[in-house]
Amino acid sequence: MSSMTFSQKKFTPTPPDKGSFPLDHEGLCKKSMLRYMNCLHEKTDSNAECRSFARDYLECRMQNNLMAREEWTKLGFDEESKEAQKEN
Repeated sequence: MSSMTFSQKKFTPTPPDKGSFPLDHEGLCKKSMLRYMNCLHEKTDSNAECRSFARDYLECRMQNNLMAREEWTKLGFDEESKEAQKEN
């Protein structure tokens, strides 16, 4: 007996739009990820208040080839936030 019925359609997986997103098995960016997650927890999931930590995490991922290098504007960050972060 077959477990497939006539009305089922075959599932065809599709790759992500931006390519693969490797996991950080070696924990290279674990500290920055934890800072970001702790900030979200403390600020009751308010991403706006944790943007600097998100930026640090993404920068770490790009530096360690865990994601492709992207322009900050494409990731939702503007140049003003980059300058403000450097001053702090």
